[in-house]
Amino acid sequence: MEVVTGALPSVITKLAHLAAGEYNLQKGLNGEIKFLQKELESMKGALEDISKNPPDQLPNGEKIWAGNVRELSYDIEDSIDMFMVQSKGRKLVNQHGLKKAIGRSLDLLMQPKIRRKIATEIREIKSRVIEVHERRRNYKVKIGVDKPVTAASDPRLSTPYLEVKDLVGIDGARDEIIKIMTEREEVPMQQGKIVSIVGFGGLGKTTLAKAVYEKIRAGFDCSAFVSVSENPDSKKLLKGLLYDLGKSINEETLDEMRLINILKEFLQDKRYIIVLDDIWDISVWKLMRGALPDNDAGYRIITTTRNFNVGQQVGGTYKLKPLCLHDSKILLYRRIFANEDKDECPDEQLVEVSDKILKKCAGVPLAIIMIASLLARKGGNIIEWYKVYKSMGTGLENDPDVSNMREILSLSYYDMPSHLRTCLLYLSLFPEDYMIHKVCLINLWIAEGFIQRGKQGQSLFDVGESYFNDLLNRSMIQPMHDWYSGLVQGCKVHDMVLDLICSFSNEENFITILNDMENTSSNTIRRLSLQSANEDHSMTWTTKSLQQVRSVFVFPSALDLMPALESFRVTRVLNLHGCNLSQSYSLKHLGNLLHLRYLGLRGTSIAQLPEKIGNLSFLQTLDVTCNKISSLPPTVVQLRNLMFLYTDWSTILPSRIGNMACLEYLLLRIDDSTMDSIEEMGQLLELRVLRIVFNNWNNNLVEYLSKLQKIRNLYIEVIDGRRSIGGLDAWVAPQHLCRLNTVRSCWFSALPAWMNRSVLPNLSFLWIAVRELQLKDLEILGRLPALRSLELEVDRANLGIHGRFDVGAGLFPCLVHCKFWGFVEPVVFRQGAMPRLRELYLDLFFMWEAKETTSSDGGLDMGIRNLPLLQDVFIELRSEVASTEEVEHVKATLRRAAEFHPNHPRLTIL
Repeated sequence: MEVVTGALPSVITKLAHLAAGEYNLQKGLNGEIKFLQKELESMKGALEDISKNPPDQLPNGEKIWAGNVRELSYDIEDSIDMFMVQSKGRKLVNQHGLKKAIGRSLDLLMQPKIRRKIATEIREIKSRVIEVHERRRNYKVKIGVDKPVTAASDPRLSTPYLEVKDLVGIDGARDEIIKIMTEREEVPMQQGKIVSIVGFGGLGKTTLAKAVYEKIRAGFDCSAFVSVSENPDSKKLLKGLLYDLGKSINEETLDEMRLINILKEFLQDKRYIIVLDDIWDISVWKLMRGALPDNDAGYRIITTTRNFNVGQQVGGTYKLKPLCLHDSKILLYRRIFANEDKDECPDEQLVEVSDKILKKCAGVPLAIIMIASLLARKGGNIIEWYKVYKSMGTGLENDPDVSNMREILSLSYYDMPSHLRTCLLYLSLFPEDYMIHKVCLINLWIAEGFIQRGKQGQSLFDVGESYFNDLLNRSMIQPMHDWYSGLVQGCKVHDMVLDLICSFSNEENFITILNDMENTSSNTIRRLSLQSANEDHSMTWTTKSLQQVRSVFVFPSALDLMPALESFRVTRVLNLHGCNLSQSYSLKHLGNLLHLRYLGLRGTSIAQLPEKIGNLSFLQTLDVTCNKISSLPPTVVQLRNLMFLYTDWSTILPSRIGNMACLEYLLLRIDDSTMDSIEEMGQLLELRVLRIVFNNWNNNLVEYLSKLQKIRNLYIEVIDGRRSIGGLDAWVAPQHLCRLNTVRSCWFSALPAWMNRSVLPNLSFLWIAVRELQLKDLEILGRLPALRSLELEVDRANLGIHGRFDVGAGLFPCLVHCKFWGFVEPVVFRQGAMPRLRELYLDLFFMWEAKETTSSDGGLDMGIRNLPLLQDVFIELRSEVASTEEVEHVKATLRRAAEFHPNHPRLTIL
């Protein structure tokens, strides 16, 4: 049984707000509230102490008492929130004149009654708290306030999330599979081959499949990597394949058979490579195999499965072996001490205990990674390392089964502070292999009250991001990277970790999941995840109470199970992402969910929001992207607690957006009818992310933009393509700017003086256009320490120096994506420049001069071979005077340059 702190953290904060005087409570209640604060702080500390131990090490009395406290905390929060809703009064949306005046009068008359009611409830709560306090003596529970757990310094934080860490010892297996896939071929890659990688969970099947895929995919016309998982949606799987292969389809009207036919027709004459990751059932393989044609062009199919029988029926079985001791040591020490490719422990006193730990891990990469993340937080304390070793039980050394793997995962789980465990358990809301967007997840944590204010000046989102990064560094979640910047944009949960947290969530009634595998036995539902529908679920709501549901997640295949909105009373989170609401489900009563903090309506096919959305005075996140909403109702500006407003480019916001003073994320579409919104924008001093789309450039932008000193991400676009010249020259970016994209809105006259590493140490994403660029400017940009994505356009007619730009050694150390546009001559990359670059875009204008720059190896002398990690090259040839022969010559030399590169990057010439 996992013990979490329930709603205590947010309850304690809300009690402080009540005591502050804003709600004009009865005299004498402040003393009652302070008593509750002190008592609940003690109980929270006790729960944190209790939760540090696995359930089998807890006395039954402590378990019972902890459950009582947790349930009490939820009841207290519900009472407080109900009072806050009532005391704010009704918003009176759509009421005017006499009706509105009468409504206000009724509210004034009701306020004394509401305050008397909360006074009575607070005294009842005090009685219950005293009762629970006394009961803990019978259970012999120690009471004490713990300080928040401070994580030890993790040496991996300096270079987090590097993919190379997951590739230890995999080169041999990768090369072996590649050899299997290419052997006995007179003409390489001209015959079909299937390989099935088999091994138990955590052994690294997916990592190996990705390594093979990335190594050879450049030799194919098209490629795709899709996750199948235990209970796949076949239509979604086929659509995912088509999407990855680059085939656009009409998702609304196609059935499964039509999708199969489209896939077969598309692949019939193409060399293709496809990875089907994590197949559980042979029926899924038969379906997918029927959609993947045999052809003369050549194809490769790689599958991964933990079921050996499935692997045998797929064919081409490759049984993945555990890591050898040498590679196990490298993986362990690399993750703890940042030791690169060394199997020697840098601390002699830890050699023996680390060998013992590795023996129990038995070469299973997931086990080693999890243990390494745990040990990294223990520093070099040998006593702590031995405690970890002794806690590992039998480990995997004799029997690498799921139960022993779970024991090792549990060690890392119980090593976390309670607030992180709560945040991790929340991820059990999502199905297996679900890509969880980082920003969305942090918004959800905020809405649930899992995140409290951090240091002065630190926003709730900042605290949430630190939680997310902590979970990554503890290896409890797997990072998903943004291609352009290489930064982490989301995460997935390893299926073995998901099994663990789903089990804990179920035991504690933290989350109720309805899918093909599980149902709920509890009558009280706190958080509800509807993942799929079947006949067994049809009678669920006739026996369950929904009055205490705090979060509702509905996935598209389970929309028919969704109860009516009137069923919910205290719901904080409603997420209907991807559900088609155009016909089957009504949002009519949405305005009655007065406790709502998070509303996710992304991709729900709605055309408008109900006017009464303005009633949701506590709403913090509103996501209506990927819909057909042309404008938001005027009542949206009543949402004064709204922090994150996600809309489409085509959605017009109402006037008076300056009322939403808490906004941190905003997409603003400005046309001739909404020009006043620019001035209103200047009042939103909390903005961190701002995206503006103009029909025409607004000359007042700099004045109001300069007021927004918390901006981290800024995107500006002018739709008609008439970019301003020098429109942002007077603007000075804040020091914490991370992303800047103005390439489609204006030309900087020259590189701004503030665009350097001392002013912008965190700038990671930069897309700009500069009219006059000097040789020194490229070096200044190359010294930006965090820059990962760069698109730089110059005005070739105004280029300051008409000559060759060299990218020297040591410049752009973190750059992953680069686009140089408008340079008179090709940019040259020297040895040691851009060591992490994966994707390169160039335009070659005076290509008839390129013949003079060819080197002896037949490739354009741009130094592409000096970019060691290059995977994709896109080159646009521009000329009005070159002959066909000259064009073909340049294309041939570019292809040879790609062939001579060790990675054989894919070359696309436009």
